[in-house]
Amino acid sequence: MAFVSIYFSLGSNLGDRRENILEALRRLDEALGSHWKALSRLIETKPMGFVGGKFLNGAVLYRIPEGPDPEQQARELLATVKRIEREMGRIDPPEYDGAGNRIYHSRIIDIDILFLGALRMDTPELTIPHKGIKERAFVMIPLLEIAKPTLKATFPEIFD
Repeated sequence: MAFVSIYFSLGSNLGDRRENILEALRRLDEALGSHWKALSRLIETKPMGFVGGKFLNGAVLYRIPEGPDPEQQARELLATVKRIEREMGRIDPPEYDGAGNRIYHSRIIDIDILFLGALRMDTPELTIPHKGIKERAFVMIPLLEIAKPTLKATFPEIFD
């Protein structure tokens, strides 16, 4: 059986932020049927693009069985992380300003798919690699702690 690496970023700025991230990891372990392979340290960061409490952010690597259709697998993973976010109490639907820019809010948990193997996709609902990784220190600092050399070689434009 072939396996694929999936990297997620995790963030929380409401309630017990550390416990929220640990709970998200427990739920990801259950949903993905395996325990994470690498976990960064958690860093505290200011919110980006809105006023709110400080975030705890981290990155996590899982190895999961590779599906026959990577884009379909990515869509299924997105549905899984959105379900976990809702179950944990995240209720803010995506919101956009008049120019089409995303409006962000405080959240109990945020789980983003950063990478799924070597997949590159850009659809209205999901972009992999996740947009803006390189410009977001709250993603890059934890990600660099756990990024494997193969990931860096596959996406040199992000890790140069």
